[in-house]
Amino acid sequence: MIQPLYAMVFGEVALILVLLFRTPLRRPLLVLLDRVKQGRGPVVASTAGATLIAVMVSLLYNISSIKGRSEEGGAINPTDQVILAHQLLQASLIGFALFLGLMIDRIHYYIKEVRMLRKHLEALTKMDRKSDNVKGKKEAEGEEDD
Repeated sequence: MIQPLYAMVFGEVALILVLLFRTPLRRPLLVLLDRVKQGRGPVVASTAGATLIAVMVSLLYNISSIKGRSEEGGAINPTDQVILAHQLLQASLIGFALFLGLMIDRIHYYIKEVRMLRKHLEALTKMDRKSDNVKGKKEAEGEEDD
């Protein structure tokens, strides 16, 4: 189970890096994320996230029970140490994966928001230029009449 978790974490890190820097893959990735967030995508993502949270809670409960056994018995046996380390690694990788998934969602939202604000700002500057041109023409016509 650790190899798929590592693959998921490194894949999410790669997605974040592609989203943060202007690369040729950024635009197709944004389109893909837009499509994933439509239809059944959010339901599937929230179900997968809830499943990962449930698995992480289970792992944390197992970790606490192993630590409790070690406190009762005094010394912890080598088998429990290996199991404890393995489950702690799994729980931390799942936590990282959930956090990075949240980061991908927020970065995608902010990129879309910045794009909309830029378009709005460009439209306003074009309107401002047109109104300045109209004012300049009216003033020029007023001076010619004098």
